[in-house]
Amino acid sequence: MTPADLSLTVLHAVRRAVGEGALRAGTRVPERVGIERPRPGGSGDWATNAALQLAREAGMAPLGVAQVLRPRIAEAEGIEHVEITGPGFLNITLADRSRHALVREVLDKRERYGHGDALRGRAYRLVHPGDVRATVLAEAVRALLRAQGAHVHDERQDDPREGAPRHDARPRHDEHHDGHPHATRPETVTLRPLPAAHDVAALGPDAARWALLRPAAHDRALAPDGLLVQSEANPLFTVRYAHSRARALLRNAAQLGIAPAYEEDVAAPRLLAALGDHPAVLEAAARHRAPDRVARHMEATADAFLGFQHTVLPLGDEKPSAAHRSRLALAEAAGTVLAGGLALLGISAPDYL
Repeated sequence: MTPADLSLTVLHAVRRAVGEGALRAGTRVPERVGIERPRPGGSGDWATNAALQLAREAGMAPLGVAQVLRPRIAEAEGIEHVEITGPGFLNITLADRSRHALVREVLDKRERYGHGDALRGRAYRLVHPGDVRATVLAEAVRALLRAQGAHVHDERQDDPREGAPRHDARPRHDEHHDGHPHATRPETVTLRPLPAAHDVAALGPDAARWALLRPAAHDRALAPDGLLVQSEANPLFTVRYAHSRARALLRNAAQLGIAPAYEEDVAAPRLLAALGDHPAVLEAAARHRAPDRVARHMEATADAFLGFQHTVLPLGDEKPSAAHRSRLALAEAAGTVLAGGLALLGISAPDYL
């Protein structure tokens, strides 16, 4: 169950509570509720502040709203139990079968896992000054917005000679939507990152894009030093190496006659959490025009996978089992998420490194 799925589950519980009279009639149901990892001291897989968000509208204390919502959320498929913590946070633990569904979803959707329709019906026109960092940022933001269902018109560049945005007299439509005109007036988004202080062209396209996208737009681009070093000190190498290791495990498993199949729960909480977070990270990165969020998430996913990879294949005389098939499926899912995230940044994910 992804954060987006869980958000819909919570909203369904709110609608039920209003319809059944457990919450005051007329309580406005929000379009979305926040789903995040539990805070320090919290429990479960996910947490939501929906009760705090609804308290004033419902005319109740947050704790009272949480007590109304808890059993209704707990009844949903894929939920093991729900606990109330603090002033009214709902901490949600997923059933093991939801972890199975997570891995299956990644493997079914492949590199489109995490793509959604959160911004469907929205249209944007990107404006930027045209320097190399702004151009690369605009390309990544365009990819992220499209991955969430938004329509993105061709970019315009600020014209430094005239001090005003420059655009074609006749609007051009985004071929991503089969050339059909978009009915919504586009929202203009100005991207003006801090210009790169170094010439990154000599790094090649992948390292150059990482240098320009990994820091937030208001921070300095990364200096070229170390970005071509093949060691764990270089986060880009670590991310791409983790992807290549996932692919190597699949090749080695095929030689042993092992096929990936998630048949039983795997004790890899960090990696499963990283995969489950992926859709929420992509949506947030699109909403905030922040590809750096994707880059940081790729680093966290790679670290979690590299800490897990040594358990995937049988060792010595150990015979292949359902546990190995499940770990292999999780490794394949990790490699898929890494490839998909890098693709949105315009960075390649080689099978061999």
